[in-house]
Amino acid sequence: MNWIIDTLRPEDWPAARMIYLEGIATGLATFETHAPRWETWNAGHLPFGRLALREGETLLGWAALNPVSKREAYRGVAEVSVYVRAAVRGQGGGRALLQALIEASEENGIWTLQATIFARNTASLQLHRRCGFREVGRREQIAQLRGVWEDTILMERRSKVVGG
Repeated sequence: MNWIIDTLRPEDWPAARMIYLEGIATGLATFETHAPRWETWNAGHLPFGRLALREGETLLGWAALNPVSKREAYRGVAEVSVYVRAAVRGQGGGRALLQALIEASEENGIWTLQATIFARNTASLQLHRRCGFREVGRREQIAQLRGVWEDTILMERRSKVVGG
């Protein structure tokens, strides 16, 4: 594949939003039921670690970091989001994005990454394990999606180069 990973830009949002909507449609990726406008998405994500997976001019996927808390003590903890266009899932793009996101997080002082993954999303669980995440716990019936209670798995990855 002739993929490149670079920075997700505001002008990428229409294509990134469509990829996000594909993820929402699976019922496996998020409890969200709609994709936000750029301004809302932008305000909720850290200014670094916003990555785009491209082939030529085509956006194939994106990854980003959310702060887990506004409290200073948690400044080095972030939650990951990785979304890949349905047509290229299972081809290594998600792994490339997640590995690049790990590198970007460490370059910016993040010592712990976390991911909250639907328990039945075995592909995402496997991807995160391959990238050094470990299961921390299961949250049973934490929320409903389309009227169905879902369990989530909390996974984390501690940096070997940032923090203690």
